[in-house]
Amino acid sequence: MPGVPRMHVRTARGRRILSSIMIVVTTPTGSIGHQVLEHIADSGVAIRVIVRDPARLPAPLRDQVDVVVGSHGDPAVVDRAFAGAECVFWLAPPDPRAASIAAAFVDFARPACAALQRHAVKRVVGVSALGRGFTLAAGYVTASLAMDDLIASTGVAYRALAMPSFMDNVLRQVDAIKHRGVFVSSIRPDLKLPTCATRDIAAVAAKLLLDPSWRGTAEVPVLGPEDLSHDDMARIMSEVLGTPVRYQQISLAALTAAMIERGVSPAMAQGRADMMAAKDAGLDSAVARTPERSTPTTFRAWCEQILKPAVHG
Repeated sequence: MPGVPRMHVRTARGRRILSSIMIVVTTPTGSIGHQVLEHIADSGVAIRVIVRDPARLPAPLRDQVDVVVGSHGDPAVVDRAFAGAECVFWLAPPDPRAASIAAAFVDFARPACAALQRHAVKRVVGVSALGRGFTLAAGYVTASLAMDDLIASTGVAYRALAMPSFMDNVLRQVDAIKHRGVFVSSIRPDLKLPTCATRDIAAVAAKLLLDPSWRGTAEVPVLGPEDLSHDDMARIMSEVLGTPVRYQQISLAALTAAMIERGVSPAMAQGRADMMAAKDAGLDSAVARTPERSTPTTFRAWCEQILKPAVHG
């Protein structure tokens, strides 16, 4: 990496480690975090992960990273993990039973923010959402942006990856798609919105983590290559899967009730409903797509490579 002194300190399974940079990865077994870890694994930087269950780490990587066991919402855990770190990949994990959206995002991040300052961490790359400047309450998005502000207030250089909905969220409905030929949401069927693939998010995050040159605070929109309606998505799924798939819009009340029935706390269910209402009101459409903000994976390609094996497997 240009401009970074390279001093060999140890070798793990033949991988050269650099003492000058330590990157900490949170949620290294999650849908985005594990892909971030894969991207940076052979970069030559030292890597530390915070993980509740080290056995879930891929075996080839388990011996290549420094492991801190626990939650990155735990003050003692982040204190150990951030010691000597230059950069952190930050993602607040889902907490469906949280007492409030503020507790799930802002309060969860408070111990990490204290540790960032205590250990003089230089840079953080965080997973966030589109919606800065949107005037309506937007549930999870509102709380996520408040978390961004808290992280930025520590003085660390911060890049908030501002995302729309993930293509990969469709995987939660594989059974309904496979057995009933339907997927559901509360979004208007003809509203065209951006979506992005988690693998593209991970690639953007990894590039920033490995680049020591940026400073200050900024958002990095990750918009995917196209805007699609839910009817468009159903049509593409039908064509790729070779079987009819239709989109069914449900009410916000039905969405909230279904979440609570599955054990989600009322506050988090309402937060999800508020976010979906904001998306339906244009939350994800406020940022213009540019080549720099576009990522390569189309929804059709994602369906062919990810959804189709999941449905037919």
